[in-house]
Amino acid sequence: MLNRRNMLQGMAAGAGALGVSLLPQALLAAPTSESPAANGGPKRIVFFLQNQGFDPATCIPSGMKSSGSLAKAELPEPIQPLEPYKERLHILSGLHGLHTSPSHSAFFGALGGYRGGDGTPPSAATIDYELSKVLPQTLLPHLCIGMDSLENMRSKPTIATLSASGVGQPIFMHSNPNHLYQMLYGGISTGDIRQQHEARSNELNQIEAQAAAKGQSLPTGEEQRYGQYVQGFRDVNGLRDRLDTVAGHLRKFAPQVDERYTKPEFETDWHDCLLDLGISALAAGITNTLTIGSGRGEIFGAWKGLGIEQQGHNLGHMEQPGNPIWIKIRQYNSRMLVRIMETLERVPEGSGTMMDNTLIVYTSNNADKQHTSGANWPVMLLGNCGGIFKTGCFTRLDGKRPINALYTTLLRAAGQNVDRFNMTEQLARKFDDKTGPLQEVLA
Repeated sequence: MLNRRNMLQGMAAGAGALGVSLLPQALLAAPTSESPAANGGPKRIVFFLQNQGFDPATCIPSGMKSSGSLAKAELPEPIQPLEPYKERLHILSGLHGLHTSPSHSAFFGALGGYRGGDGTPPSAATIDYELSKVLPQTLLPHLCIGMDSLENMRSKPTIATLSASGVGQPIFMHSNPNHLYQMLYGGISTGDIRQQHEARSNELNQIEAQAAAKGQSLPTGEEQRYGQYVQGFRDVNGLRDRLDTVAGHLRKFAPQVDERYTKPEFETDWHDCLLDLGISALAAGITNTLTIGSGRGEIFGAWKGLGIEQQGHNLGHMEQPGNPIWIKIRQYNSRMLVRIMETLERVPEGSGTMMDNTLIVYTSNNADKQHTSGANWPVMLLGNCGGIFKTGCFTRLDGKRPINALYTTLLRAAGQNVDRFNMTEQLARKFDDKTGPLQEVLA
């Protein structure tokens, strides 16, 4: 059911940088020769962050004490679903996030590479947003989805904890698949979904006009802040109009709406629906950057659909290695990663498939565990993007390079000539013993 409060809550999710000037058809097309991706490099990227930490013992094959090939190794039980794809996998251990204050969660600092904390606003743009600006342009450059308990997803259908477009500018993630479906595919729907989409569209147009008019009488300082609020409505309305113009294309990719959307039995029903929508947005060319927050960057979360009765903060107090609860959660994550890869593998692109030009980054916003110093921040990379990234291997680093170095590497792969990401020289003298990208992940 559409109501004004929920609709206004959802508007925050559209206030990221949606404004683009090219024709919608062009934004669904292949990148031009000037695009970095046209000459090798990622055309799209997925960040998947599971809360409560990512213990390295749950991803490093038994007996692997040093860097080496995964060819003859057997992946640990928690990531066993990735075994058929380990030639595309690169497991990293030994990055750090000591400067991000990641205990309980680094929040925006996990993707920003700076000090975070509960209630602390972002101090700079995060890596997912920065990449969304330089990857081949799309209708919706950056899409964020968040998975939590049903109660939390219903009461807070949008929340901002992980991604940001700048100082004090959080990007909201979508947690209600019904709202997200309406935003992406409402214009090609029928029945109740179409009626709700049209009602929402009419009201948003009215709100944009009224908000713009009222903002003209505010003091200068408040007028600028209010202008950002009004721009959020303009961005969402503009996105809706652009999506409507490519309706024929979108029909090929829109997921089927079923009772999991309207009558979910477990929160994992909505998790799966959100993932389907995120994957469809990638496959349709709607977005080039997808950020998935399992646990939404906080210390909550529930997975009753996996047969797990415990939820929230208590999950972070459990040891992960050999724990049947965390094996279920991590395997569920791994199956989601497989779904992303298999779907993109079926979509032709150039002389190969979409997956050939996609990188997936899997990690946690809590480094290795809930109560952590951030001394070890494990990461898994999936995909080589035309041979740019090393795959089929495990790399053990010495703990002297921060997660910022990985983010610098991603920007370099996307064609940006940068030596550091969100780290001053003064900070680097304490937390980074080198300059530039991580050579260990580049082919």
